[in-house]
Parts: sequence; C-alpha cells; structure tokens
Amino acid sequence: MTKEDYLNGQVLLIDKPLEWTSFQVVNKIRWELKQRFNLKKIKVGHAGTLDPLATGLLIICTGKFTKRINEFQAQHKEYTGTFTLGSTTPSYDLETAIDNTFSTEHIDAKLIQDLVPQFIGEIEQKPPIFSAIKKDGKRLYEHARAGETVTIKSRKVTIHNLEITKFDLPKIDVKISCSKGTYIRSIAHDFGVALNSGAHLSSLRRTKIGTYTVENAQNIEQFITSLKNL
Repeated sequence: MTKEDYLNGQVLLIDKPLEWTSFQVVNKIRWELKQRFNLKKIKVGHAGTLDPLATGLLIICTGKFTKRINEFQAQHKEYTGTFTLGSTTPSYDLETAIDNTFSTEHIDAKLIQDLVPQFIGEIEQKPPIFSAIKKDGKRLYEHARAGETVTIKSRKVTIHNLEITKFDLPKIDVKISCSKGTYIRSIAHDFGVALNSGAHLSSLRRTKIGTYTVENAQNIEQFITSLKNL
C-alpha cells in the first residue's frame, strides 16, 4: 500500500479497543499515516460512532473515501451485548454509576421471551441523555454533565432482529441487528422498564456493518505493524 493509495481512499476495518473513543481511533490512524508517509495532512474519518465502553467494528475511511462515510453509516448494524437487569444508570450503561435498583424476582425466561416481539420492527426510541446528539448547540452529554434538564424527542428506528442468546439472571446476552441511529443502551433501558424492573447495558460489541464483519478487522497494533512493514 502506498501513500497515494491512502490519499486516493481506503476503507480500513478496525476492531475498536475498550475505553477508546471513536475519535481517538481516527486521530491515532491519522497520526500514524502522517508519520509513515511524511504527510502534512490526510483526511481520515469513521462511519458510525462506538461508545468508549463498546468494542468492535469501526469503519475508517481515508482520503477521498471520506466522501463515502454517509453510505457506510446508512447500512444495517449488528451487535452482541449484555443487559444487566434490576438496576439502572443515568447513561444507560456503565459510564455512570448505578442510580436505582429494582426487584427481579418476578422475571423468568418466559417473561423475557414474551417481551422480545415488542422490540422488533419499527419502534420509537429516546436517545440517552449521555449521547453525542446536539441540542441547542451542545451535545446532550454536555447538558447532562452540567446537570441541565433537557427534553429529548423520541425517534423512529428499526430493529430487524433481537435474540436472547443467554439467560443468566441478572444478566441476559443479546444479539441485535438494527438500522442506523439505534441506541442499544436505550433498548436495554426500555427492556428493563417493560419488565417492570430496570436494566442497563453492561457490555457491547459491534460485529457487523452492512457486509463488513469484525472478524475481518484489525486491532490498532496490527494496523500500526502493517504500516511499518510496507
């Protein structure tokens, strides 16, 4: 792969590490490309944010292929994750501490399976307050961290499939395929509400975007090594 290849455009499949932001991955790859090819600048962008506490597939576009980011973002996504029942957090995941606990004594596998159909198809979903969506010129998480109360509008998203892959209370493992703009954290939260309990997302991994899979992705170290070996 040459400097011209990256400038003309490449699609890189990266397995995002835990606790990295998607922006940090983009910055790292941009820096490595600039160092390796002695470039003053090169366009690098990602096609769909993953939260810091999520791992998995991040599509990175370089050079002229950054114009294709919207095309990749529009494709269906697939995730695997874990919902922890009986407790909630303000961020709907482990970014913030547990703020409420609820009984799970009434919950069994049948109750959970009976609820699944409610979460398949076109559904209304409110994004978490701790999210990067902008309102009044600020990200929602900026409002949240400032202790400001904001009204969040629900939005329509499509859940193509939701499968319970493991039942081990208080945790359930799920596999979800969905449209762009879907917050798996919100599904976890809403699932808890529907169970007359509470829930938060305790792990998340993106496994697929369109036809691209995480099995074909490199981690950051592998990408750096491959650059050095060019």
